[in-house]
Amino acid sequence: MYDAIYVEGKGKPTSTFFFKYFHNDALSAASSKGMPVIRAVPENIVSECTVIKDIEASVKAVFSEIIDALTKPLTTEEKSPQRHEPDKPPRFVFKGSLEEVNQFFYQRGWTDGLPVIPPTEEAVKEMMTGTDFPPDYLVEKLEPRLGKATVEKIAINAVMAGCLPTYLPLLIAGVHVLGANSSPGMMAVSTGSWAPFWLVNGPIAGDIHVNSSFGAASPGDIANAAIGRALSLITKNIRGIRKQVEDMGVLGNPGKYSFVVAENEANSPWEPLHVDQGFNKDDSTVTLTFPQSFQQMLPFSTDAKGILATVVGSIVPARFGLFTLVLTPNNAQSLANEGWSKQAVKDYIIKNTRVHEDYYRRLGLDDPKTSEQPAFLAVSNGSEIFHPSPRDPEPVQIVVYGGFGSWMGFLQGGPSPITKKADLPKNWVQLVNKYKNIVPNYVRY
Repeated sequence: MYDAIYVEGKGKPTSTFFFKYFHNDALSAASSKGMPVIRAVPENIVSECTVIKDIEASVKAVFSEIIDALTKPLTTEEKSPQRHEPDKPPRFVFKGSLEEVNQFFYQRGWTDGLPVIPPTEEAVKEMMTGTDFPPDYLVEKLEPRLGKATVEKIAINAVMAGCLPTYLPLLIAGVHVLGANSSPGMMAVSTGSWAPFWLVNGPIAGDIHVNSSFGAASPGDIANAAIGRALSLITKNIRGIRKQVEDMGVLGNPGKYSFVVAENEANSPWEPLHVDQGFNKDDSTVTLTFPQSFQQMLPFSTDAKGILATVVGSIVPARFGLFTLVLTPNNAQSLANEGWSKQAVKDYIIKNTRVHEDYYRRLGLDDPKTSEQPAFLAVSNGSEIFHPSPRDPEPVQIVVYGGFGSWMGFLQGGPSPITKKADLPKNWVQLVNKYKNIVPNYVRY
C-alpha cells in the first residue's frame, strides 16, 4: 500500500492487489499514510506464492475488478477524503478491582494476553522518576499508525508491563530505535513472525540487573522480562501494530513476549557489540534486531575448529536476513585463545558457509539460477550463502551472552542491528540505590 500511495502522489492511478485475509491490514496501511480511500482489489493467493499458474489464475479472476478500479470515476469522498480524528481519550478510563481492570484492558486489545499492573496516576508518576524529560515530551512518532510516543505514554506501558523506574532510560532509547527507520515497522507487520531481540550493553546492565549469564533469555529476571514486555506493549498500543490487523505473522513467535538479554561483557574476550556499533564502552545502550528463529546446539568440539565447523555446517541455506551467532563466554574464549578476533570469525563464516553445487537438485528443486525460485534461495557462483552489500555490509554479527557451557545459539533473520544510547537522569545513582535490592532470593538446599 505504501508503494501505491507513493505512485498516486506522482499523479498516477493505481489498483493494488492484497491477499483477501489482509483487508484490515491494507486499510490500516492506507489510512496511516493519509489516503484511506485508495483503491485496492482482494485476491486469493498468498503474497509469497511462487507457482506461476496459481498466480496467473488468481490475477485473471479479479482482472475485471482491476480495470474497474483504474477506470471508474472518483466518488465525492475519493476526491476529498475526510480525516477522521479520533476523540481525545479521557485521562482516566476505568475504575474497578484488579480483575475488572484487567478484563477491561484485555477486551480493548491493550494487553499481551497476560495480566497487567494498573497504570494508576501514582504508579505512572513514580515510573517517570526514571527520566528528566517532562511527561509530554515527544520521544518519537511511530510507524505505521503514527502514534505519538510521549514519555508519559511510555511510562504507562512500562507500569502495565511491571517495570521499575530504573528501566525507563532503556525504554526511551528503545522507542528511539523503533522510530529510527522503516525496518522495525516492516518487520512487525510482515507475514513472517520476526521477534524483537533487544541486547543491553554498558554499565546500565549491571545497575538494573539485566541478566547476561546463565538462563539470560529464560523467564525469571524482572528486567529482562519487563523491558521486553513493555516495548511489546508500546508496539501494540502506541505504534498501532495489532495481531491480525497490522501484525500478520502467519505462525507467530513466543519471542514477541520478551527477548531481552545483556551481553556478558565481563567474561568476553572481545569488545562488546555497542563498541562495534561506534559507541564508547562506558555508554549504556540498547540494540534491536528481528530474528525469525532461535536455534541452540552443541559444537562438534569445543576448540576453534569444532566451533566454526558447527556454524558453517548448520546455517540454513534458505535463511533470510541477518545471522547472529551467540557464543557463551568460554566458547568465545576458546576462539580468542587460538588467535581468532571477532571480525576474523565473521569473515570466516561469510567465506566458508556454502552449499554443494547440486544442493537444490538433490532436494528436488531445479537450478535456482534459472528456475522460478524466490530470490533468497539463489546462490551466486553456485554455492555462497552470505552476500555482503552496501545495504547490508555485515550479514553476520556475534554476541557473547549466557553462562559457562558448550551450547551455542543461532539467531536467524532480520535487518542490521540498530543501537541507541540511553540518557540517564540526574538522580540515577539515588534511583539505582532505591531499587537495587529487588532481586530474587531463592531458598538454598
